[in-house]
Amino acid sequence: MNYFLVKSEPGAYSWQQFLKDKKTEWTGIRNYAARLHLRAMKKNDLVLFYHSGEGTPAIAGKSIVGIAKVVKEAYQDKTTLEDWSAVDLVPVETLKNPVGLAEIKKNKKLSGFPLIRISRLSVMPVSTEEFSIILEMSKH
Repeated sequence: MNYFLVKSEPGAYSWQQFLKDKKTEWTGIRNYAARLHLRAMKKNDLVLFYHSGEGTPAIAGKSIVGIAKVVKEAYQDKTTLEDWSAVDLVPVETLKNPVGLAEIKKNKKLSGFPLIRISRLSVMPVSTEEFSIILEMSKH
């Protein structure tokens, strides 16, 4: 199994909306590196869901808020005729406590975490160790 992280502005598509929808087509990715990561996703891979923008009192911002699962591997993004990919995701679990970007940056074990190193990338791989650390941080 592989692990990834996807980003969404909470005002554009929040974790709460994803929970209501129960499934989503992850479309609109227009970055070549992110496209490669989408295409690397396999069925049942787990995906950290990150709110990339400022939140509201009810919605955590700049935080990993949940875990999703890939249910359909890469296919042609229906929002364009150009060669871009999408995957289908379903929500698996809401994190007990969102893991904020500030907390992630403070954790020395996550110094190489892609969210810190290549912060503008909207889809990125996550190592097994990084995934485990994030889950542990969400319990505190």
